[in-house]
Amino acid sequence: MKSEEYKGLKSILIETGELYLFAHKFFKELFKKPFEGREFLRQCYNVGNKSILLVVITGFIIGLVFTMQSRPKMVELGADSWIPSMVGIAILREIGPIITALICAGKIGSGIGAELGSMRVTEQIDAMEVSGTNPFKYLVVTRILATTFMLPVLVLLADVIALTGSFIIENVKGEVSLILFFNDVMASLDFVDLIPATIKTFFFGFAIGLVGCYKGYTTIHGTAGVGVSANSAVVEASILVFFIDFIVVIISDLMY
Repeated sequence: MKSEEYKGLKSILIETGELYLFAHKFFKELFKKPFEGREFLRQCYNVGNKSILLVVITGFIIGLVFTMQSRPKMVELGADSWIPSMVGIAILREIGPIITALICAGKIGSGIGAELGSMRVTEQIDAMEVSGTNPFKYLVVTRILATTFMLPVLVLLADVIALTGSFIIENVKGEVSLILFFNDVMASLDFVDLIPATIKTFFFGFAIGLVGCYKGYTTIHGTAGVGVSANSAVVEASILVFFIDFIVVIISDLMY
């Protein structure tokens, strides 16, 4: 039993070290020419296009359900006027970023892992190296940058849609106007609420892209390994998202 635990811990440490070296290589290649601007924009479009519908639907349902679940207790306590403020803070600070990141970890992370994994096992990456193209620069750097910059956009969209869903419930049950609802939301927010919530979305996107690319780029064992890479990319990216969120919460708590 101890031997199995030792092997498990050893594999985790090795994986962490290899992921660190992969990230180090990313930053090293990032500032080297040529800059693959066209491929970067194409990947940004792919990342947004693949996730936008799912993000919109999820954000809207979260806003509806969260407000419907919390409203009865708030009314019972006589604090129904605080619902827009409570919902706004919860969605913008935590629920919106974390749920959107997890959705993207499943959708984008697995897609990148499967795509690069397929290219690895079919020797397309090896062919790029032989032809003189830098596959790491073209395939990895552009995808990590795309997820890093597109996730904050998707989170912002999810936040707006979630607040819209919350407003619909408040308008139907509490007859709250649109202007009053969003005035209450904005009045309850501070820069200390928005800055950490915004900054961490960039780290979420970087983590998702990094893990997805690492898993796909290092795929082994043929076509069977592609599925393993896609699945493990989702799991490890999700764990990393929670870890980053935990660190940001601790830092934010020290700022108050």
